[in-house]
Amino acid sequence: MAERQESTRDSLGMLDALTAHVEQSVTMVREKRANLEKARATPGVLDDATVARVKRMFGQTAEDAEMFAEQGRQWAAEGITPDQRDQVECYAALVTELQRETTAVLALADELAKGAIETVLAKSDIELGIEAFLRGDNL
Repeated sequence: MAERQESTRDSLGMLDALTAHVEQSVTMVREKRANLEKARATPGVLDDATVARVKRMFGQTAEDAEMFAEQGRQWAAEGITPDQRDQVECYAALVTELQRETTAVLALADELAKGAIETVLAKSDIELGIEAFLRGDNL
C-alpha cells in the first residue's frame, strides 16, 4: 500500500507536464480541424493519401487521449489533496476536450474521404454537377 501511494506521488509529479502536453494537443487538434473544415467546402482538394495520414495521426491521438484519461482516473481514485484533486479535474476536463475534438476530426476525415480527388476524378460530370447543385454552389 505504501508503495502504491509513493507511485501515485511520483506520477503526480508529471501532472503539470501532462496537463501542458494535453493543452497543446487540444490547440493543435483545433487548428487541424479548422484547416480540414476549409477543405470540406472544396471537394477534391485533398487526396486519399492525405486523408489516410489524417486518420492515422488522429487515430493515434485518440489512443493517447484514452491513455491520458486512464491516468486521470487513476489519480482521481487515489488519496490526493484537495488542491491535487482540483488539478486532476482540470487535467481530466482537458483530456475530455481532446477526445471530443479528436473524434470530430476523425469524423470529418471520414467525410472528406468521400470527396478526395481520386473519388472526384472518378465521377462523371453529371454526378459532379448534381453534387455541386445540392451543396448550393454557384454554378
